[in-house]
Amino acid sequence: MDRRRALAAAAAVSVFVLASAAADTVLRARSALQEAEVELAWADHPELKRAHCDAEFETRRAQIENERAAGALSSDAADKRLAVARFERDRELSDSSLRRACVWLDSAANLFAPPHSRWSERARALLVVTRERWRQERVAQGLPAEDWRLQ
Repeated sequence: MDRRRALAAAAAVSVFVLASAAADTVLRARSALQEAEVELAWADHPELKRAHCDAEFETRRAQIENERAAGALSSDAADKRLAVARFERDRELSDSSLRRACVWLDSAANLFAPPHSRWSERARALLVVTRERWRQERVAQGLPAEDWRLQ
């Protein structure tokens, strides 16, 4: 009798762990798809990406200036942090939103599946279209666009 209870408890724990892992994977696919959709929106409307990056930079700049004013940072250290923040903003702006969308879509479609969910299936469908848009973007910029580069 005790052995049956132990086996039933072990089976219940196993089912719980597997269900939790599946739920986690599905939720990660959904989050990856949402990130890809943000990047796709930025690809269609670069002014939104610029506004987002500028707002993040201004938040960091204000924080650095507050630390400088409070004496927590020297002028040199504050200037260095501002330069790094500027560099990160500029790098983010120069990075292809379509490339980043492809990475997120590939993650949602392949990395976070199985179990297959509506989000991983939608990501799989969007990935084909987005890769082609990225290929066209690279060709327009005069960059190589072989298939292996777009993986």
